[in-house]
Amino acid sequence: MRGIDEAGLREHISVLASDEFEGRAPVSRGEELTIAYVAEAFEAAGLEPGNDGEWLQPVPLVSITADPEMRLTVSGESGETALEYGTGMMAWTKRVIDRSVLRDSELVFVGYGIVAPEYGRDDYAGIDVAGKTVVMLVNDPGYTTHDPARFNGRAMTYYGRWTYKFEEAGRQGAAGALIIHEPGPAGYPWEVVAGSWSGPQFALVAEDANLSRPAAEGWLTLEAAAALFERAGLSLETLSAEAASEDFGAVSLGLTANLEILNRIERSTSHNVVGRLTGSERPEEAVIYMAHWDHLGRDETLEGDQIYNGALDNATGVAGLIEIAAAFGGLERPPARSVLFLAVTAEEQGLLGSDHYGEHPVHPLNQTVAAINMDGLNTVGPMNDITVVGLGNSALDDYLEAAASGQGRVIRPDPEPEKGFYYRSDHFNFAKRGVPALYTGSGIDHVERGESYGRRMREQYTADRYHKPADEYDPAWDLDGAVDDLRLLFDVGYSLAQGAEWPNWRDGNEFRAARDRMMDNTGAGG
Repeated sequence: MRGIDEAGLREHISVLASDEFEGRAPVSRGEELTIAYVAEAFEAAGLEPGNDGEWLQPVPLVSITADPEMRLTVSGESGETALEYGTGMMAWTKRVIDRSVLRDSELVFVGYGIVAPEYGRDDYAGIDVAGKTVVMLVNDPGYTTHDPARFNGRAMTYYGRWTYKFEEAGRQGAAGALIIHEPGPAGYPWEVVAGSWSGPQFALVAEDANLSRPAAEGWLTLEAAAALFERAGLSLETLSAEAASEDFGAVSLGLTANLEILNRIERSTSHNVVGRLTGSERPEEAVIYMAHWDHLGRDETLEGDQIYNGALDNATGVAGLIEIAAAFGGLERPPARSVLFLAVTAEEQGLLGSDHYGEHPVHPLNQTVAAINMDGLNTVGPMNDITVVGLGNSALDDYLEAAASGQGRVIRPDPEPEKGFYYRSDHFNFAKRGVPALYTGSGIDHVERGESYGRRMREQYTADRYHKPADEYDPAWDLDGAVDDLRLLFDVGYSLAQGAEWPNWRDGNEFRAARDRMMDNTGAGG
């Protein structure tokens, strides 16, 4: 067996994160270089093409680029306020049309914008928002109260994610949907919002051209939102506190919004890369390793460095995927079950490549034992622990705990559960369809420097490099901790692939019912 190698890992990261790959944007020269590199690496690792004899799975996309000259104007009895794109607000539409307009749309504050019967929550109760623009808080009431009995306490639920809030606004018939940005509950600064939602925005091709979505979706800065509420004679701080209560009711701001979004629309095809190691005994059953290969590409409007290299996010994960593939490919005998290696596209655009795979799996989901996701590896050295994002979700925790024990390490929950990381990477598209999914992060208890150092390194990355051109490969990175983590994940996947068990979600988990239905229909698992 070929061991997981620090030198090989470093080489893959440095290539994938190089300026030559131009930030690995979908449907770009960067994509062409990236998918060719990954396919060649999979072949060199001893894999076979995993998509019916092909390395690539086409992913049809539509790219919508909004004109950044737009302005959101808000009017009321006291006059008119204009919010500038990029500084006061970010806006776009998922509708596949050339022009999308808000015209004299009433602004309504709907708290967290959540409809969750299991939590006894309906922020839209008693109000019809058809044609109106809803304004919402990010995250969910559990974050604000830190009450473990409210939602999931400090840990974000899916109801706290921006993706859910925009989708729910569409289901409610809202014409517009705006989320108020706050760095704490969002989990990232405004610069991430401005960088991530500017330029081409990709979506999967929908039959209805996404006309069921709001005409405008977007974010407001906290300062801009507070000023609008003040103009309406209301206090954002007071209403935010009231929104956490169970008896909150939506509030009209007495203001109207006008916005014109002009789009450039292009249809294109991106690609997932799929490699397969066929099982020696039960090849119809499979374990999946995955990582997203894409990042944000190049922004020619920036002064100085224009390339979002995405070194940690996620050249490290793809490099780790290749290293684990090589370790499996070097086995004298493949494990009993097949192992699928999936490098997906358009994660940064809303987990699109993995979503497409979930709708068009090359291996049936009811024969998929588990998915193991890598999105950002450890670059600061060995840890005494390893983070499980979503610890307690499934029996996969037990496999990881056993492997970590063999390294003298412990597993621990996400130190920042309020940021909802479990819902922010590609494994989620497997989880929501019922497939048990494991997502780990770097530990925080550094072997030599302790927890304070580990936490400080996380915070510095989020503040200084996350989704910024500064996320570049650094030869000074200590990748020994990443090698430790990859060996753990290899052990987990090998145990799953060699065994006959079908790990499931824990009782009471939100994804358990989907898995049980899936397995009842096949008779497999338990």
